[in-house]
Amino acid sequence: MAEMDTSGGGHKKGPGVKKGKKLSTRVDLTPMVDLGFLLITFFVFTTTISQPTAMRLALPDDKVKDEDQNKIKQSGALTLLLGKDNNIFYYEGELAPDGSNFKASNFKDIRKIIIDKKQQADTNLVVVIKPNDESTYKNFIDILDEMSINVVKRYAVVDISPVEDEYVRRTEGEAVPPKQ
Repeated sequence: MAEMDTSGGGHKKGPGVKKGKKLSTRVDLTPMVDLGFLLITFFVFTTTISQPTAMRLALPDDKVKDEDQNKIKQSGALTLLLGKDNNIFYYEGELAPDGSNFKASNFKDIRKIIIDKKQQADTNLVVVIKPNDESTYKNFIDILDEMSINVVKRYAVVDISPVEDEYVRRTEGEAVPPKQ
């Protein structure tokens, strides 16, 4: 505890004058040290909690030619098309002109399809995600979660082509609008 002499009197000497007590000017800093350590602990703890979390992006190499950058092996390609009402359509490799490799699935079965394709393609798996106009944001986030769950390192979100959109609409049972 801090104690200080606050008497305002001067230094008189003589008979009948009592000598004032000298009080200690010692200040106890123990509570300040405790407070300092608590603050340091608080700031260290809050800065570790507030670390930003972000999605890692694998960007293409600038040194490679543009023509070679986007080429993938057809055996390692899986294209997922998101439709309405939680429907997912997919095909492996390139879409056949007659649509024979165009298949329908749902969110329960798509994980097994991705895992099977990942085992077949080994390290060359690239998943192309193509949502159409009627797919929901929830379905898009769900398919991105599937990429994370199945540890698919290479995937791309691309606009759906008119041919693919037509297959999706036909499979969903809609009337296909005429081509323009």
